[in-house]
Amino acid sequence: MRSDNDTDFSTLMQAEGVRRNPQAKTVNENASRRPLKADPGKSIRRRLAQGSPEGLTLNPVEWLHPADPVSWKRDGVQEGVFRNLRLGRYSTDACLNLQHCTLAQARDEVASFVRQSCDLNIRTVLIQHGRSNRADGVGNQLKSYLNEWLPLLDQVLAFHSAQPQHGGTGAIYVMLRKSDQARQDNWEKHQKRR
Repeated sequence: MRSDNDTDFSTLMQAEGVRRNPQAKTVNENASRRPLKADPGKSIRRRLAQGSPEGLTLNPVEWLHPADPVSWKRDGVQEGVFRNLRLGRYSTDACLNLQHCTLAQARDEVASFVRQSCDLNIRTVLIQHGRSNRADGVGNQLKSYLNEWLPLLDQVLAFHSAQPQHGGTGAIYVMLRKSDQARQDNWEKHQKRR
């Protein structure tokens, strides 16, 4: 649909002998063929505005004491399994270092890291958040947020502060769910024993 101004302009141009170049592309044609450039800062801002799909928010949380360990397990996790996790007896097959991340970056990294670890059938991971002597220090802030975020992720079964040789209260052991394929393989392995 053309307006009167467009019609007047076209009439004036034809009267002056101006014709449209058939090889010229309009703005819309160029825009549809050009690939969009990704702006990583823009996508992070968009996710922050929309909220994280995993439900991990940046709302203020109560700061934990810097020396306190963090600990949590889902219902159904056996005490012996949780004790082995707490004592660092499971090998950690992947590690995530969050010490130089902002809260928004850490949130995205944690969600992505847990998802990728589950896809790779990794059961136990170590997340390093760092330490601080003050309750409002960066390391303690990350620890406080991890304590809130990790129970919200469906793939996480349990977590506990690490042993001193693995970072102590500056790191967290995280136990992840088995994938469906790993669960099936385990079931078949145990059926062969009978």
